[in-house]
Amino acid sequence: MGEKRALITGITGQDGAYLAQLLLEKNYKVYGVVRRSSHAGVFDHRLKWLNIADKVTLLDGNLIDLSSLARIFQEVRPDEVYNLAAQSFVTASWQQPILTGEVTGIGAVHVLECVRTLAPQARFYQASSSEMFGLIQEDIQSESTPFYPRSPYGVAKLYAHWMTVNYRESFGLHASNGILFNHESPLRGVEFVTRKVTDGVARIKAGLATELRLGNIDAKRDWGHAKDYVKAMWLMLQQDKPDDYVVATGRTTTVRDMCNIAFEHVGLTSDNHLVIDEKLFRPAEVEVLLGSPAKAEKALGWRAETSLEAMICEMVDADLARLGALA
Repeated sequence: MGEKRALITGITGQDGAYLAQLLLEKNYKVYGVVRRSSHAGVFDHRLKWLNIADKVTLLDGNLIDLSSLARIFQEVRPDEVYNLAAQSFVTASWQQPILTGEVTGIGAVHVLECVRTLAPQARFYQASSSEMFGLIQEDIQSESTPFYPRSPYGVAKLYAHWMTVNYRESFGLHASNGILFNHESPLRGVEFVTRKVTDGVARIKAGLATELRLGNIDAKRDWGHAKDYVKAMWLMLQQDKPDDYVVATGRTTTVRDMCNIAFEHVGLTSDNHLVIDEKLFRPAEVEVLLGSPAKAEKALGWRAETSLEAMICEMVDADLARLGALA
């Protein structure tokens, strides 16, 4: 038995980069699917940030092109497959609902088909999302809470989630869903609210901006660190039986309070800089998300290790360092 081979879609994203780092530490041979882009030289910046860009093998492919995935599966012959790729920006999913459905929903089934036909012994992980709970049906969301997605993104993720369950039950695949609640890091894209806040605060501190414009700052989220959460993904595929798990901290915080943490870290107050912009509100808001990690803690021995405060401070410091490097 040689080294394990892992295939990650979305390897150049936040989760993909941290997962690749974790698997390399565990002596995996790591392959990643990358979509052809005009942003050559920029797409792998997260892998470079973690100093692992030269340690992974990147292969051209696309979730909506089944033939490219089949070619990659035949070349890699993976032992573990992690489907993290998606059109994952919730706000953009209203502007691009069809693309979101094709990439986030149908794309996941393309990967499942490749597992079923070309690598049936491989273990499969699907990145499900707390956005599937949407208009919450229970105060604390667990694996048994009914879903009620409130965005095209949430609906597409729900389709991929149930198809993963269906392939597991229909074809006996070792296929698991990780229902991950919000998880952030210095590698988070600047379009996401946590990074928008930390980048904005860093710019204000550096004298490059005077205000931070946000939408609904009373929305509550369960925020954890992506580096903690990728450990849960790996643990799911080490279990004898596949299953679905909520991955969360069990703590919910408003966007407003998250902003206060960031501003206080650099000695500023949000009252002087925060501007509410009605144009930034979602067409249908998810007001509260709060996950129960009880099953993951019991079955996987996993728990979130990084506090929201520590994570936000780390993100602000990273953005200040980026601005310093640019200057």
